[in-house]
Amino acid sequence: MLNIVFLTNSWLTSFNQPGLCITVAMLLHYFLLAAFTWMFLESVHFYLALVKVFNVYVPKYILKCCIAGWGIPAIVITLVLIINKDFYGNGSLSESHPYSNFCWIQDNTVFYISVVAYFILIFLMNTAMFITVLLQIRSVKTRTQKTSRFWKQ
Repeated sequence: MLNIVFLTNSWLTSFNQPGLCITVAMLLHYFLLAAFTWMFLESVHFYLALVKVFNVYVPKYILKCCIAGWGIPAIVITLVLIINKDFYGNGSLSESHPYSNFCWIQDNTVFYISVVAYFILIFLMNTAMFITVLLQIRSVKTRTQKTSRFWKQ
């Protein structure tokens, strides 16, 4: 959906409808945040599968993942819309972007908080999960090598 909204954004902007532009910008923002959130959920699943291998039963696991994956971005979008719906729009309406033909977030502060900071947070958490998984794999490999040496002796 992110790709579809991104590819149709310029075309939909050409209709010069402010409501349509706000909707397209909001959808683009939502699906971008949803992609980041699902990327984090995949790293959590990776962690559970490789580090917490045994006795990991989470009731209604898929439902909880879906609520987090689709719900957290919805909360962010709702907060932006509650604060000011005019944060979304067409850059050609502003003097700083006179030739822009793309509906997106117009305020730099909102962009840096709701996109860049969100991405950095997800990236740091994914990096922590990845390092944890690598350390776990390394410790398993070390234990396996020690065991095989013991049996060879």
